[in-house]
Amino acid sequence: MNPPLAGVLREAWAMYRAHAQHLLTIALVVYVVATVVGTLLSVLFGSVLGDFLAVVVSFAAAFLLQAALVKAVEDVRDGRADLSLGATVNAARPYLGQVAIASLVSGLVIAVGLVLLIIPGLVMLTLWCLIVPVIVLERASAFDSFGRSRALVRGHGLEVFGTLACVFLLTLAAQIVLNVLLLALPNEIRAFISGIVSGTVVAPFVSLVLTMGYFRLRAAAGTVAEQGGPAAP
Repeated sequence: MNPPLAGVLREAWAMYRAHAQHLLTIALVVYVVATVVGTLLSVLFGSVLGDFLAVVVSFAAAFLLQAALVKAVEDVRDGRADLSLGATVNAARPYLGQVAIASLVSGLVIAVGLVLLIIPGLVMLTLWCLIVPVIVLERASAFDSFGRSRALVRGHGLEVFGTLACVFLLTLAAQIVLNVLLLALPNEIRAFISGIVSGTVVAPFVSLVLTMGYFRLRAAAGTVAEQGGPAAP
C-alpha cells in the first residue's frame, strides 16, 4: 500500500496551475480588502487605536482566507470551479469564529513549544496541521478539531512532517526570489508589495497541500464517509 501522501505535492501543484486564476483571485481580493481597510483605520483613528484595529482586520482576513481556500479546494477537486468568489467567501464565513479560535490556540502553543524546546513545537505543528480543513469540511468545533486532526495524522507523522517541511522550503524559496525582484524598491514599499504578493501566491498552494492531504488521510483512515461527518465511536 502506497503512503497516503505520496505525490500530494505534485497533485497540489497540478491543481494550482489548473485553477490559478480562481484561487489567486480569492487570496488577492481578501488581502487587498484587508490592507485597504487596515490602512483607512490607521488614518482615521491614529497610530495606536488605528494600528490595533488594522491588526484585528488582518487577523480576521487571514482566518477567513484559510476557510475560503479550503472551500475553494473542495470545490475544484472535480476539475472545475462551481462556486464564484463571493459564494466561496460566503460559504466560509460560518466557520470564521471556530477557525480563529483554533488557529490562535494552536499558534500560541506551537510558538511556545518552538521557543522552549523546538521539537515539541514541530510535533504539535505536525499533529494539528489539519485543524482548518477539519473545521470547514467536517463542521467540527475549534477544540474538537485538534483531536480529529491528531487522529488523521496518527501513523503518518513522519510523512506529514516531511510534506510540511517541503512546503516550507518551497515557500521560503518563493519569498527569497520575490525579495530579490523587489530589491530596488524602498523598504516600506517592498514590504507592502511583498506581503500582498507572497500571501496571494503562497496561501492557495499551502491550502491545496493541506486540504488534499486531509482528503487522502481521511480516506486512509476509513472513518468518515465522503459526504458525511466523523463516524460514531
